[in-house]
Amino acid sequence: MSACLHFYFDFLSPYAYFSWRRLQPLCDRYGAELRAHPVVFGKLLDHWGQRGPAEVPPKKALLYRYCYRYAARQGFAFNPPSCHPFNPLPTLRLALAEVSGTQQFAVIDSLFEAGWSQGADLSCSDSLKAILDHAGLDGSALLGAACSDNAKAALRRETEQAIARGVFGVPAFVLDDELFWGNDQLDHIELCLRGDDPLDRAAIDEMLARPRGIDRKAISG
Repeated sequence: MSACLHFYFDFLSPYAYFSWRRLQPLCDRYGAELRAHPVVFGKLLDHWGQRGPAEVPPKKALLYRYCYRYAARQGFAFNPPSCHPFNPLPTLRLALAEVSGTQQFAVIDSLFEAGWSQGADLSCSDSLKAILDHAGLDGSALLGAACSDNAKAALRRETEQAIARGVFGVPAFVLDDELFWGNDQLDHIELCLRGDDPLDRAAIDEMLARPRGIDRKAISG
């Protein structure tokens, strides 16, 4: 039986875009099936009590510096969306399999590319229609389907199911019920697909069982 790699993403994340660029070739090399799951990053943050990178000014600046260097080294353009963060719900609903069907990957490709390499506005329906039409897709039909109650319910369901699997950020991946987080995990995922995973699971369980020495809230100046 071939492996199945689940990809959890939000268009708000440049790291999700970077991962997406590499995922299909990676899966093709090992005969793995790729499944894409749009999720609401903000809901993940709320559930686990976190703040997003764009909500911490020095972290946002560092993120952009890293992204420009990463893209330059990988040989593609990095030009963030015209406003960021933006309301990602329309893009996420467009990317649902329930909305885009067999065109799901083409929709994801076009939105990621336009948003993070071409500086497009991913918050405007007119801009989204133009992006989809330019990719040879039916922008009007897709946007209409994305506005349905079924699409809204499907996105909520994807996000809830992601949280139930322990997903706390994007990009995240699940392979054989193991959760991976971050663009830098693709090399580790490849080790697993290749059958060369060096992980000592018993050692990890022992480390996780070690007691906490102190909680952050207990530390005072």
